Amino acid sequence: MKKEQILNCQFSSWYPRFKRQTIRSVILPIPQNVKDYLLDDGTLVVSGREDPQTITQEDGGDEEEAEEAVWSDDENTATLTAPEFPEFSLKVEEAIHSLGGNVFPKLNWSAPRDAYWIAMNNSLKCNSLSDIFLLFKSSDFITRDFTQPFIHCNDDSPDPSLDYELVLRKWCELIPGAEFRCFVKENKLIGISQRDYTQYYEHISKQKEEICRSIQDFFNKHIQYKFLDEDFVFDVYKDSMGRVWLIDFNPFGEVTDSLLFTWEEIRSGSSLKSDQTEGAAMEEDSPSFRCTNSNLTVQPSPYLSYRLPKDFVDLSTGEDVHKLIDLLKLKRNQPDDEEP
Repeated sequence: MKKEQILNCQFSSWYPRFKRQTIRSVILPIPQNVKDYLLDDGTLVVSGREDPQTITQEDGGDEEEAEEAVWSDDENTATLTAPEFPEFSLKVEEAIHSLGGNVFPKLNWSAPRDAYWIAMNNSLKCNSLSDIFLLFKSSDFITRDFTQPFIHCNDDSPDPSLDYELVLRKWCELIPGAEFRCFVKENKLIGISQRDYTQYYEHISKQKEEICRSIQDFFNKHIQYKFLDEDFVFDVYKDSMGRVWLIDFNPFGEVTDSLLFTWEEIRSGSSLKSDQTEGAAMEEDSPSFRCTNSNLTVQPSPYLSYRLPKDFVDLSTGEDVHKLIDLLKLKRNQPDDEEP
């Protein structure tokens, strides 16, 4: 995989050419100070709130005032204040408003899918900059975009300079069972996989020939020979009216999840023909189609390993103040001999 292929899959590289086939979006350049904040490993003090969040550490005071979280070993007072980015915040606010008030955020390549559990709505649906910052600062996928965008590339050329961008997409309620990942080699659609392979969807098994045909027609009409590379991966969504929508482009290589295929199969073409639907088997150029065929093959979500216990999340983000106060009370009332 070449670095140029990674660059060609940046959202801003393909969106202008395919904007009629995809979800309406706004692209905003990320200032250096915002990037630095997102990569800061310090305390998670979320910026972008209407009322700037502060955490105060001070000495003294009435020990019975349980409404204040007070702890200190010296006379100094330290206040952690979330940094503010007024110009960037205004641009984000205007973009969210122009897209209907709710958006799906992502960086140049990745969305913070591994961090949805930390959001109050347990979703990637955002309506403010603070929502976006919380997801981005909690996501390994976003960190990888910032720090290792060319991790699987095998060319020796110097890493090109990157301009990082916040992509805001109009929020749409997409049904996971209607999303599919498509693999293209030498400008030929060779494989289609159910996107949410962790679940069994009966309608996919029953309609796989029609689904495969619809995606092939969409590819032939809108995608083939129009993307900047001849080897690539793209995601689509088939709505209830039967229309196919382009969701994203991804690099052709290990950095992209191959889902129900393996990258060895995709590169070599081995075993793909045996997966063709009955109708497609009559056509030489038809793609292989794979889906989860029964509940027996259902697998756990690939994002489970990124989760933390909810109580820990509430404490670490300050969302549950009462739990934090209870924890401080418990610590204060412990006898000294219980200290480790």
